[in-house]
Amino acid sequence: MREIGHFIGGKLVPGSSGRSGNVHNPATGEVSAKVALASAAEVHKAVQVAAEAFPGWAATPPLLRARILFKFKALIEAHHDELGKIITSEHGKIFEDAKGSVTRGLEVVEFACGIPHLLRGDFTENVGRGIDSWSVRQPLGVCAGITPFNFPAMVPMWMFPMAIACGNTFILKPSEKDPSTSMRLAELAREAGLPDGVLNVVNGDKEAVDAILNDPTIQAVSFVGSTAVGEYIYRTGCASGKRVQALCGAKNHMIVMPDADLDMAADALMGAAYGSAGERCMAVSVAVTVGKAGDALMKKLEPKVRALKVGPGLDPESEMGPLVTREHYEKVRGYVDLGVKEGAKLVVDGRDLKLQGYEKGYFLGGCLFDEVKPSMRIYKEEIFGPVLSVVRANDFDSALQLVNDHEYGNGAAIFTRDGDAARAFAQGVKAGMVGVNVPIPVPMAFHSFGGWKRSLFGDRNAYGTEAVGFYTKLKTTTARWPTGIRAGAEFVMPTMR
Repeated sequence: MREIGHFIGGKLVPGSSGRSGNVHNPATGEVSAKVALASAAEVHKAVQVAAEAFPGWAATPPLLRARILFKFKALIEAHHDELGKIITSEHGKIFEDAKGSVTRGLEVVEFACGIPHLLRGDFTENVGRGIDSWSVRQPLGVCAGITPFNFPAMVPMWMFPMAIACGNTFILKPSEKDPSTSMRLAELAREAGLPDGVLNVVNGDKEAVDAILNDPTIQAVSFVGSTAVGEYIYRTGCASGKRVQALCGAKNHMIVMPDADLDMAADALMGAAYGSAGERCMAVSVAVTVGKAGDALMKKLEPKVRALKVGPGLDPESEMGPLVTREHYEKVRGYVDLGVKEGAKLVVDGRDLKLQGYEKGYFLGGCLFDEVKPSMRIYKEEIFGPVLSVVRANDFDSALQLVNDHEYGNGAAIFTRDGDAARAFAQGVKAGMVGVNVPIPVPMAFHSFGGWKRSLFGDRNAYGTEAVGFYTKLKTTTARWPTGIRAGAEFVMPTMR
């Protein structure tokens, strides 16, 4: 049985806690590896290593840091397919989707390569007579990232490339469900020339998370995951004096107006609701149809969901793979059962899907509900699976109100040909990421990713210039070089004159 330990100080090290977890192949249900679950002592050791590496790395000119990141970028490109296969083997998503997620992470690495420009400070000459003032951004120290199972390459690359580009050292705690991708990324970073101790990977569960949150050396924590866990991390980390950004749950809505291109809308919903088996924080899980669009859209959507090709992620014919674990499969299936009990109309039922040769895999077919009401739990709660709920609205205003009344505000979209409706939606929707005829409006790396309401705790989004602000602290210096002896002490507030 393959054993996965940790990556600390530039090398692979075995776990020493005596605890481990199983890593499964979701397509077969078989255990593919054992992953070490770190103790608090092991986390502390990794933090000490990162702290020792920090002074030298912080003193490294940003241009030299960028050159290492350029080499790291090239290595990711060279190992693109390898990383995709690792993701598919442990997460289950189809291979092309896995490779696409690597590309979206790579885009952040590309952005981080511009760090010499991004860290340029401000200078003002003569803020007073003979007095100059300038501002610089300096690294925080040891930072940490806690990442989810659904994007084992992309989300870590949202975090550590920007953190280390800014001069910090980093502790990555990936999901214990699919840890191999993060370990491979750390190896590639070392191959690119990253000094030992700058990037460390510690595998673990809640004990490791709590150790990160309570370690006084760690200055900042970035998290992506569920709202319940994210709120805990935010409260605990802030109480320990850390900066925390926690990107959390979602219930992304897509409004379909009567004038929309319904073929485009139906295709968009298929990819956005069932891609990656719905295990995306930007998945569209609610379609809000306005007026006559409801019946017309359902006629197009139902046969597409029934025809969805579900199979192993490495099968080129597959459009959707399995769910990540047996426990998650049971949770999502339980939500489908609940929706039926609540009175929603289950138009397409994927619960009884069986694949020959993969009977022990965690496969659930696409599920489509109609006539879902806002009072139902399947509407209120994040399901994180291949389940799409259709809600009917009489007009645009009531559809927008549905989106804005939900506790989550991660992403939202509208499909319409009406520029006035699109503009009103983009201006009025209470969500952090908005799509107009774009179902999954994930911003590019030179913008920033983040939601509103209970989809985000903290005041900084992920990647982009927001990440530069999160991973650095501002220092402003005001300087005067007197030409003679000063004429005594001043006891009033200094002003520039």
